[in-house]
Amino acid sequence: MAQTFATAALILIALAAVLQIIFLLRKGETSDPVSHWALLAASLLLFAVTVDRSIRINFPAVTNTYESLVFFSAVVSAVIFVLRLVMKSSVMRFILLGGTIVALALLMISSSPIAPREIQPPIPALQSLWLVLHVTLAFIGEAFFVVSFVAAIVFLASKEEEKKAAADRIMYTSIGIGYPIFTAGALIFGAIWAEVAWGVWWSWDPKETWALITWLVYTAYLHTRLVRRLRGKASAVLAIIGFVFTVFTYFGVNFLLSGLHSYG
Repeated sequence: MAQTFATAALILIALAAVLQIIFLLRKGETSDPVSHWALLAASLLLFAVTVDRSIRINFPAVTNTYESLVFFSAVVSAVIFVLRLVMKSSVMRFILLGGTIVALALLMISSSPIAPREIQPPIPALQSLWLVLHVTLAFIGEAFFVVSFVAAIVFLASKEEEKKAAADRIMYTSIGIGYPIFTAGALIFGAIWAEVAWGVWWSWDPKETWALITWLVYTAYLHTRLVRRLRGKASAVLAIIGFVFTVFTYFGVNFLLSGLHSYG
């Protein structure tokens, strides 16, 4: 059943992307009225996959590559659905499409050989509620970073000042929401889990180090924005760099570097 739900979610997200592209190619700035509901349905199906696997292993299913990709895709879909409802800016059409493509890419990767779908209980070091808080909050924060990344691209690609201002506002808002959530999940709860699992708060493990680098980039974004009142191209570039580091922290560290986080 879980695999059927995941496949259905993949189809729905792909359908949403197609609908968004069709409306973008049409004249005018009308957003399609359906795709965000398809994203909501896909998100609920993916959360159902997580619940089903959690029941089978008697622990929240967010501890391996496949489970984390499914959860991440579900959260990204949910976040852009909510943004579609609350933000009426004309650039939301582009940001919605960008977020949908990211959610689709994550789900497609979860179907690849690099993310085995076998249902297995996590090893003892992972059987901690601190780990659950660490992983889930980190991904929720990163889902908002996905939005800021797409908004930054829209900002750099836009020629009209009104659209640049709207994209800049969405970029700033997304980082403002995602930053404290990511800080709590990736750094604070991650350090607590490390102490429980390994007996040390910080070990300069590659994933810890790159998570810190990612956090410092977004810290620099907020510092330059709030303290130095810097905005525009420099802010957009920082948002893009932050997301690139986010992706490397997840994929690059997992598959290129070895460390305490190399559980598969």
